[in-house]
Amino acid sequence: MLNKITPTRRAFLGLMGGAAALAAMPTQLIAQSVNAARALVDALLVDLYALINAGRSTSQLYSDFETLLNRYADLPIIAQTVMGVDWRRASNAQRSDFITAFRSYIARKYGSRFQELIGGTFEITGARQIRNFIEVTTTANLRNEAPFEVIWLVSSGSGQLKFFNLVIEGINLQTTERQEIGAMLDRNGGNIDAMIADLRNAS
Repeated sequence: MLNKITPTRRAFLGLMGGAAALAAMPTQLIAQSVNAARALVDALLVDLYALINAGRSTSQLYSDFETLLNRYADLPIIAQTVMGVDWRRASNAQRSDFITAFRSYIARKYGSRFQELIGGTFEITGARQIRNFIEVTTTANLRNEAPFEVIWLVSSGSGQLKFFNLVIEGINLQTTERQEIGAMLDRNGGNIDAMIADLRNAS
């Protein structure tokens, strides 16, 4: 039976990471993990829709969206992947600052599109393990738009089951945001602190 939930069109971001332990699980534990990943996405969509319909101000929405990302997104893995090879040369302080700035940036960038989600529904149509992560497939049915597919990639790579990537109509947000951060670094001559400063004001 399909789970019908109220929506998320371009709600988050995400990125490749992994949970190697999943690959070695016996069948019963794999099934439990797949069910847990499906439940995670279900809860995420329910919380997102509650947030959208709470009637809060734009600044409050962005703050609430950051809280949602902390709860459901694997931000350390996402941040590391988005920064790419530059993550290795970043200091611990720069890494921490980047994660904080990146979370706020994502909340502003995708939170500004919440209006698109009102009046729509989401259906969870399947979940399966692929290598060391779990793919949860959903169909978005938004007002005045043809249905489209949104795929959530979930793993326990950092110790908790969270999503680390999102694919909307074939567009991989990992790739999109990595290009954005790479371009921002290039504009700042590879200066990580300057890139983080720009990121704090980007949307």
